[in-house]
Formats: sequence, C-alpha cells, structure tokens
Amino acid sequence: MAHYSSYIGLGIAGNFALHLKQAGELEDFKDIVTDDEHAPKGLFPFYVPHFTNELGIYPISSKRLLLPKENLNVQAEPEVALLCNLVYDQGQVVAVVPTHFAAYNDASIRKEGALKISEKKNWGEASKGLSDTLLEIDTFAQGGIMDRYRIASFLRRGGTLHRYGEDVALSGYSYFHEELLCWIKAQINTQKNFGPLEPIAEYMATCKFPSQAIISIGATRYTEYGEYTYLQEGDEVIVVLYNEMTFSPDEMLERIEQNIFHVSSVSALVQKVE
Repeated sequence: MAHYSSYIGLGIAGNFALHLKQAGELEDFKDIVTDDEHAPKGLFPFYVPHFTNELGIYPISSKRLLLPKENLNVQAEPEVALLCNLVYDQGQVVAVVPTHFAAYNDASIRKEGALKISEKKNWGEASKGLSDTLLEIDTFAQGGIMDRYRIASFLRRGGTLHRYGEDVALSGYSYFHEELLCWIKAQINTQKNFGPLEPIAEYMATCKFPSQAIISIGATRYTEYGEYTYLQEGDEVIVVLYNEMTFSPDEMLERIEQNIFHVSSVSALVQKVE
C-alpha cells in the first residue's frame, strides 16, 4: 500500500466528545486554549515524507498492524480518513479539498511522558491502517454522502467478536464539513510548536509542500470493552464505514460476524495484529 508514500499524514486530536478523556490524554492538552470550547485541540503528524526520524517511516497498511518491539500498550483508534488535495499560495495552504473517505485505524501507544502527540503515533511499518476501499465524496457539505454514513469498530479475539468503539454517525464529529476544512487550513498555517503540538507549516515545507494529504479527522468513543482493552498478537481489528440507508447497525454487525461485509457501499479495514 505504498502508493500513499508521497502524501503527508495528519491527524486531528479532540474532535469527538469524550475520546480524549477515555484515552487518558486530557492532561496533555491542559494548556491548549481554543476560541471555541467544542473545537479540536490540534493537528499532529503521523507521516512526513523525507523526514529522517520515525515520522519519515511509511506506516500505512490495509492488512496488518505490527505492535512496537517494546512492551507497550497499544489501542486501536477507529476513525474516518479524508484523502485531500492541497492548494498553496506563496507557501500557505489556501484550500483543503477532500476527494474520498475511508475507514482508518489511528493505532496509538498509551504511555506517560510523551512530549508530542506524534510520539505515540508512528513506531514504524504497519503502525497505521487504511482501508483499500475509498468512497468518493460528492460534496463535503451538509446533505452530502458522508451525512448518511456511520462508523463502527470491532475486535476479534480468540474467535469472539467484541464491539471496540461505539457505532455512531459521522455527523457526530464536533467539527465537520466546511467548518472542519477552515479549521484544518488555519491550523496547518498557524499551529505553533507548543505543548503536545508541532509546527505543521514547517513540516509542509520540509517535505516540499505535498499536493495531497491523508487527514484522519478524530477517533470516536470507545465502548467499555474498547476503553480498557489493549491489542495483542493474534487480534483482528475491524473498522467499517457504512451507509445507514443500506444497513442498520444490527445488520452490519451480523454481516461482520459472517465476514460478508465487503460491498460497494462499505469501506472496511481489517488488520491482523502481529
């Protein structure tokens, strides 16, 4: 899946109510002040082409998730990823244009003392997940196709399927549509190296102003099982985006139990944990 190796990879922290608390990360953002109390807390990089540290290692896989070599706690983070075109003017991003969306796993290390969000995000090859099935965006605005989609996630362990994240509508994101795009654009151009955040504009320049980006728009809430369950070798992580006009949550669960959820209207990510 190396065909995204020229894309910069960015993620959004704090764009779904209660997730940061569940992930034990509220303290990390105690000094981050936003104009709107509902606004996301910031952008973080998970892959920066041409970087010489861990962030320069291509991390995306659609089939497997490799745990860190160290004995560290890792949780899946079910999300939606936007594949976007970036437009620049004199080194500033002037437009973020989403073209497709897909199921995504922003798998994260849970560790105390990390100075930056990115330290928990990319520990090498296959530390991130993106579905092979991209869904085309008609318009990233109210009334568009994404308003009809839901996200659900599961962990299969020892032959038993568990709900890992809540089954929720994509419209439940705090920032969505044009509000989200304006926020992303401003954050890329203005975010400072402060607290857990990093200067994204400098990173864009370092990787020669990439024309495309994968932007994960925030992890959704865990179920009680997901909140307290870390990944182990042999697990199977499943994240699905599905059209609620086609399937109900119960119908989607039944299809996943039977491994028959690969249909044209569904973006499914299935990763074997190794």
